[in-house]
Amino acid sequence: MFERKQPNTALQKRLNGIAVVVSIVVLLLIGLMRRVKIDTGIDFGFLPPFHATVNAITAVVLMYAFYQVKRRNYEQHQKAIYVAAVLSLIFLLSYVVYHFTTPETKFGGEGLMRSVYFFFLITHVVLAAVIFPFILFTFNRAYIGHYAQHRKMARWVFPIWLYVALTGPICYLMLAPYY
Repeated sequence: MFERKQPNTALQKRLNGIAVVVSIVVLLLIGLMRRVKIDTGIDFGFLPPFHATVNAITAVVLMYAFYQVKRRNYEQHQKAIYVAAVLSLIFLLSYVVYHFTTPETKFGGEGLMRSVYFFFLITHVVLAAVIFPFILFTFNRAYIGHYAQHRKMARWVFPIWLYVALTGPICYLMLAPYY
C-alpha cells in the first residue's frame, strides 16, 4: 500500500497553490466568524464538547503516527496522518459553523486561572493559525514523494500540531463552566 513515489515538482506546485488558497480562505473565515453571526434557528451548543473530543482524539492519533514513523512503519504512519487530517478537517468545519452561529462564551475565572486560561487560549489560537498551512505543505511533500523535505518540515510541524490538538481540550475544560 505504501509506495515510494518519484517526486513530482509540477504536482507539488499545484498542491502548494491549493494549500495557500485554502489557508487564506480558512484564516479569512476565522477572522469573520467573531464579527458575523448567522441566525440558523439551530442551537449548536452541543459542539464545544464535540470539538474538545475531536481534538483529543487527533492528539492520540498524532502520537500513534509518531510512534509508527519511529518504528519505520510508514504505511501505518501514513494512515494515521490521514485520520488526523480528516479529524482536523471535521473539527475545523464544525468550529466555523459554531462560531458563525453562536455568541462567544466569555471566560469567567479570575486570578492565576485567568492567566493560565488566556496563555493556553492565545498560544492555541496563534499556533493553530500559523501551523495550518504548514500542515498542508508537510502533507503535500510526503504525498508527492519529497520524503526528505517532508521529514525536515515534520520535525517542527508535528510538535506544534500536537500542542494545538492538546490545548484545545484544555481550553474547553477551563471554559466549560461558563457555557
